[in-house]
Amino acid sequence: MSPTVPLVQLDTTFDAAELEKEQLEQVAWVFKALSDPMRLKILLFLHRPGDQCCGPETCACDLEEVTGLTQPTVSHHMKCLISAGLVSGDKRGKWMYYRINPSGVQFVQRFLPRVGG
Repeated sequence: MSPTVPLVQLDTTFDAAELEKEQLEQVAWVFKALSDPMRLKILLFLHRPGDQCCGPETCACDLEEVTGLTQPTVSHHMKCLISAGLVSGDKRGKWMYYRINPSGVQFVQRFLPRVGG
């Protein structure tokens, strides 16, 4: 999954009876990011406060330990989650620190009821 559809500009109102093709591609991008079991595990870990070694945010070292993945693989998964707008991150020194992006989670919560959820 390469980052080709940025979701920062995504319209999350879903008021139109029919979503435009670009909006549907953006929605699909989010669900592609959610379709990987390891990414779901990462999101669940990010949601649990207090389990991190480095304070309130989660550093990449926490994710390597929790997932058992190498640093490059963790970075790939995080790039996918960030490009989908589900996670945000900041680089401090040599480490990246991650947290759940509330607007990305709200996007999913607002979309699912539109398909009968």
